[in-house]
Amino acid sequence: MTDLEFQNKTKALIDSLKSISANYGLGNDASEFTIITQVFLYKFINDKFAYELKKIDSNLAKANSWGKELCKYSEDDYEMLLLQLSADTAKLKPEHFISTLFSRQNESDFAKLFDDTLMDIAFTNNDIFSVKTDGGAKVRLFERITEFIKDESKRDAFAKAIVNKIVSVNFEHIFTQKYDFYATIFEYLIKDYNSNSGGKYAEYFTPHAVAKIMASIMVNKPVHNVTVYDPSAGSGTLLMNIAHAIGEDKCTIYSQDISQKSSGLLRLNLILNGLVHSISNIIQGNTILHPYHRNKKGELEKFDYIVSNPPFKLDFSDFRDDLDSKENHERFFAGIPKTPAKAKDKMAIYALFLQHIIYSLSKNGKAAIVVPTGFITAQSGIDKKIRKKLIDSKMLAGVISMPSNIFANTPTNVSIVFIDKNNHEDVVLIDASSLGKTVKDGKNQKTELTPEEEQYIINSFLNKSAINEFAVVAKYNELKEKNYSLSAGQYFDIKIEYSDISQQEYLDKMKSFQDNLNALFNESKVLENKIQNNLKGLRYE
Repeated sequence: MTDLEFQNKTKALIDSLKSISANYGLGNDASEFTIITQVFLYKFINDKFAYELKKIDSNLAKANSWGKELCKYSEDDYEMLLLQLSADTAKLKPEHFISTLFSRQNESDFAKLFDDTLMDIAFTNNDIFSVKTDGGAKVRLFERITEFIKDESKRDAFAKAIVNKIVSVNFEHIFTQKYDFYATIFEYLIKDYNSNSGGKYAEYFTPHAVAKIMASIMVNKPVHNVTVYDPSAGSGTLLMNIAHAIGEDKCTIYSQDISQKSSGLLRLNLILNGLVHSISNIIQGNTILHPYHRNKKGELEKFDYIVSNPPFKLDFSDFRDDLDSKENHERFFAGIPKTPAKAKDKMAIYALFLQHIIYSLSKNGKAAIVVPTGFITAQSGIDKKIRKKLIDSKMLAGVISMPSNIFANTPTNVSIVFIDKNNHEDVVLIDASSLGKTVKDGKNQKTELTPEEEQYIINSFLNKSAINEFAVVAKYNELKEKNYSLSAGQYFDIKIEYSDISQQEYLDKMKSFQDNLNALFNESKVLENKIQNNLKGLRYE
């Protein structure tokens, strides 16, 4: 079976699970997301367990049914096998196997058995797979999913339908795949559930073009043993891209996001992409109010790489005054947006994330942040103070202004700000707004970049290429002279076109211009006389 065929088979399984949910009245229900993702995850870790055991024990690899064969092992032999498993593989008991559940599906209270199995797997692997909240509570891997069916008489049939579907597919081929395969499957798995509800926290899927450009520019040489952080992680697209660019085994991921849903998506993404070792660093909570990651001294942790696509506007008036404390003065060095009398939902929370990111960078740290394009030219206020800090401290690598509608679900034009604490020389400003083509995305339209355009942007930035009406390379002093503007267009040379003409041609053109002007003046006088005559007529009346 080819990789494409297996990819299609995996997608077909996802579709069939959605169909089961719909058949039991849960289509488009809020619980459907939990059911689909958790059943998929149960299938994934079950087959990953089998795949890893077969690499250790050739007898299991040769057996017609690895599950039945494994049940013959003594308790000591079984325990010895578990000890040899890698740390990112869930430890399962024989009663956890899908094949075991399949053989017991005609028992009474099968739904309870199914849920108990999921809960026991979560409990057994709690230390590895739990996400924490900023209050320290642990969010386990699974929930009792059959309880989403309100009619208890239908729960057994629902559980049977799920087990009968997942027992017939073998995922073991998945574990030979690479990042691109998992990115495609993950996006397909969550595509119906990953909407940006009400424009709030970044639950939506960052376009791959944006994620690829950010990762490729930040990681342009081999690195190892580094930390990567996203304070508004969403489903983890940016983190997965940069982790892949660095090497999943060469970095440790840290994140925080206020959304429970996003934290669950990110955990799933980490499991799929071989980053289980970082799950314990995934925090569900309010980064701005309660930043979680701290060092042994209790100070906020500093990170080598930070990526973020933070929410742009959000009502944070409820905790705005709590941020205005002595402890936060250094973190929010440029200030905290005031609470407006109206339109509180338009409070610029991205400005707080930007300041938090700058504060959270290590000595040689790099960052890439998606911001509204208005940030790069604002002539006053917090935005300008942030730009001034980046420029005066010589820690700005550059800015890329992206095409409009690069995000299908927001009309806001966006730019990417790149920070590099080691970039003390030239700054690259790119205007990529003319690139890409418009395509339909559901009810919305979005702009898509071709792979060639993506690479053109990346190469231009990394090579610090000055390209007419596309990219400029500016000195820090030039940026100060332009009132700290980061818009590439303000640095483009003004072009004056010249053409060689004879003296007579010049005189003829000047006469033509003069004749046109005289004609316009004469027409103006006629209109003026008409208006005056009309006014006289009105006075006499």
